[in-house]
Amino acid sequence: MRKFFIGFLIFIGAVLLLGAGYGYYNSRDRHPGYSLNLNIAAPTQPRPLQVGFAALKITPNLPDRWTDKNKDAAYKPDDGDTYTDGNNNGEFDAYWMAGFSQKRAANGVHDDLWARVVVIDDGQTRLALVAVDLLGFTHKNVINVRKAIPASAGITYSIICSTHTHEAPDFLGMWGGSIFKSGVNKAYELFVEQQVTRAIVEAAGKLRPARLRFAQDLNGADSLLMDTRKPLVLDSGLYVMQALDAVKDSTLGTLVVWGNHPETLWSKNTLLTSDFPHYVREYLEKGIMKGDSVVQKGLGGTVVYASGCVGGLMTTSPKVTIQDPLTGERFKEPTFEKADAQGKSLAMLIHKALQADTATAKPADIRLRAQTIEIPLANKLFRLAVGLGVLDAGFSSWGNFRSEIAAFRLGDASFLCVPGEIYPEIVNGGVENPVGADFRIKPLETPPLRSLMPGHYKFVIGLANDELGYIIPKSEWDTETPHIYNQKDKPYGEVNSTGPETAPKLYRAMAELLHGL
Repeated sequence: MRKFFIGFLIFIGAVLLLGAGYGYYNSRDRHPGYSLNLNIAAPTQPRPLQVGFAALKITPNLPDRWTDKNKDAAYKPDDGDTYTDGNNNGEFDAYWMAGFSQKRAANGVHDDLWARVVVIDDGQTRLALVAVDLLGFTHKNVINVRKAIPASAGITYSIICSTHTHEAPDFLGMWGGSIFKSGVNKAYELFVEQQVTRAIVEAAGKLRPARLRFAQDLNGADSLLMDTRKPLVLDSGLYVMQALDAVKDSTLGTLVVWGNHPETLWSKNTLLTSDFPHYVREYLEKGIMKGDSVVQKGLGGTVVYASGCVGGLMTTSPKVTIQDPLTGERFKEPTFEKADAQGKSLAMLIHKALQADTATAKPADIRLRAQTIEIPLANKLFRLAVGLGVLDAGFSSWGNFRSEIAAFRLGDASFLCVPGEIYPEIVNGGVENPVGADFRIKPLETPPLRSLMPGHYKFVIGLANDELGYIIPKSEWDTETPHIYNQKDKPYGEVNSTGPETAPKLYRAMAELLHGL
């Protein structure tokens, strides 16, 4: 009996040791020693600005299709769901879709997913800004791409952000077929990184003498989204940068930034799509027709769509009704017609802003600051997911994620790059400390970041160079009862946040970055 007991203890010890080793391996730093600290002033001898655009598809090949017997958008064989083995390998080759819930397997493609790039060169600094149609693109993936960019492309600094569409393959790991298994397809992950790298190189190869034109509409899109958490602060402004060919005076491309979750199609959609950004890009590039009549001419070139402040969260849920600006038809339920009407409305507002704005296209140079930052991971579920390998994200130092912030200026426009889903009140003002908050403190994230940004046009690009989840003001943090604003349930954001110290730490670092800009 004693031998059995000793053997059992040895077995348990070995299991625990293996588990600890497995967790330690999964939490290892993917890029040991990586650090960045850029402070680039405007060139002393300005040269003509050059701009290039590129767009490459990142749509995966879906070999299999499946039948959703009970229409719950979750692949569950126990519910009678079946699949067609398109490649005859005897397995269901699922591409799990990110967002909402697990087991949502892609069942076709509505429109292609893209990596879209604008490269800007002032003769001293060559800056690449990439937007990918994914829910998130982690800092690990960003560094992988940077290391793969050939020196011949001449890129000084790259920013890779995600549109945050909830209708694309899982690129983080949290929405697989099991809570204990990552939903990321490793072959697809590598493919996307390669396509992003190729798109950057292609855009750098298309550099042309250019002039930049900026425009904005700060409230025209108010009705196209809602804030689902008090305090009700939106970031509904549309921010636009148009690059014009300095020789031909045609449009090379356009950058659009808007703060809303691309999840208009909601939780039951199983077709891959970039959601409403697809329609924004299509209508801006190609124009809008009504029958045989041209309602709005296309700008031409390549449109790059990026998300702004989406925390809070900013959404076009089934509670929001969208009216088609041409037909007057109103859509409430999540359909592609609703996403189409939303994209069309946004494209028309953007086009109108470009026509009405008095800013003239003129030369600009780049002033750039960027730095590595460590963010403490207090979220216990995220820590467990890292240990289990569900989240493929290692610690740069124990319990800390490596991340990055950046800010740059182009003429009369400034850009702040935030590595997650920042709450709009941190950017635009209105941070509160309501009764029921876990920390009875004065708001820490003040004054609002936009008030610190130079220039007239102030672009805030969210999910840039990382996806840390929700960036919540510490004075609004709420996991314990009683809950803020007399709500019965705890708010959603904290579940998908790295922790309460994320916002104040990022705010301090970004404020310092902007002061130096």
